Amino acid sequence: MKPCVKCLLQEYDEEKYRQLIAKEVEWMDAEMKVSDEEYARRLDICRECEKLSAGTCLKCGCFVELRAAAKEGHCPGKKW
Repeated sequence: MKPCVKCLLQEYDEEKYRQLIAKEVEWMDAEMKVSDEEYARRLDICRECEKLSAGTCLKCGCFVELRAAAKEGHCPGKKW
């Protein structure tokens, strides 16, 4: 199940939303994911970014945890 792009965050159960994002990352094929260390490094950079809002990048609209997990993912602000 993917997040509904037509729903508002206030309509989401926060815990179920967190679980959904975590499962999406978990279900990614291993060869498509970065190492745990690289994932943590990317998320640390995102945490400090002024464009982060409720797990979403305001520059591109992605879910940062999904983008950060992907080998082919990149920061639209060129921070990683």
